Amino acid sequence: MSAFVVGDIQGCFEALQCLLKKIDFEPGRDTLYSVGDLVNRGPNNLETLRLLKALDARVVLGNHDLHLLALYYGSGPAQPRRKDTLADVLAAPDREALMAWLRSQPLCRWLPERNIVLSHAGLPHIWHLEQALALAREVETVLCSDQAQAYFDAMYGNEPAGWSDDLSGMARLRVITNYFTRMRFINDRGDLELTMKETVDKAPSGFAPWFDFVPQHTARVVFGHWAALGGHTGRAHALAVDTGCVWGGALTAMDLDTLERVACDC
Repeated sequence: MSAFVVGDIQGCFEALQCLLKKIDFEPGRDTLYSVGDLVNRGPNNLETLRLLKALDARVVLGNHDLHLLALYYGSGPAQPRRKDTLADVLAAPDREALMAWLRSQPLCRWLPERNIVLSHAGLPHIWHLEQALALAREVETVLCSDQAQAYFDAMYGNEPAGWSDDLSGMARLRVITNYFTRMRFINDRGDLELTMKETVDKAPSGFAPWFDFVPQHTARVVFGHWAALGGHTGRAHALAVDTGCVWGGALTAMDLDTLERVACDC
């Protein structure tokens, strides 16, 4: 039995099928994990969600997944964007079952037997592992509650820019969400710079990639979200698996036991 984690799929269904064949994935024997951004920008979001749900894939939510949920469950503030390719999901006859499955997924997964953490954007150095998991659960609890609509309506935004234990309400949930799903550059205090998507050498003054800071845990963090990295961080504790499939790169799967990578060109 093998366990694989796949990078940002973003509706690239054909590449996902290619990758599953290449790694000889067998349902019932092997386990598939995903670091999120299952949908959006690519052409076949509906088929992608249906397949991942059928395979009982163990995913974490990315920013594009949350955007889809906000379009479905929100009351108006979330609006389709020009580059969205989510219409097939939102019009599907089985959309309610797909959205319920997606909504039940966590922001963060810890695999203690491997000492690996899966998070779409990574983990900030200001949190130890137990704290990060607890904060993720705060958002996950709201996602599965009758407060979900209010959360989706308040989810968007870059403020607060950093963490404080004194935060409460939707501001607290928003910044937790941003750390797990949108983080790239951060400063030593833990403030986020959420407008820059470039390579690490383009870090804004006073900021650095989140994985350049010394973590408060010993786990390896496997993450996606940052296609510009090309799957490389130069850090043993931070393993990037987003290799830009939707941008013409590749879709990458990594064996969680051997850390061996396999890719299909997109």
